[in-house]
Amino acid sequence: MISPILALAITLGFVMIGLAISLNVWRLFAGPTRGDRILALDTMVINSIALIVLFGINEGTTMYFESALLFAMVGFVGTVAYAKFLLRGDIVE
Repeated sequence: MISPILALAITLGFVMIGLAISLNVWRLFAGPTRGDRILALDTMVINSIALIVLFGINEGTTMYFESALLFAMVGFVGTVAYAKFLLRGDIVE
């Protein structure tokens, strides 16, 4: 059983991360440059990882932590690929 203070902190965490993801979506669509859009997508991946970890804490299982780790690795590789494509126009050399 979760203490009331921890339940409140988890609820506030869900609200704050939801607000952050909504602001990232706004920057993704309204970003004036492609670099802004890539940074918004990378920040959205980080916020999604935080959301997965927070959900794992709420559920009390470690399965979500492993999926957050895999999502972090895929997000990093994706960000590097987008940045390389932006700089050079080609991903594979």
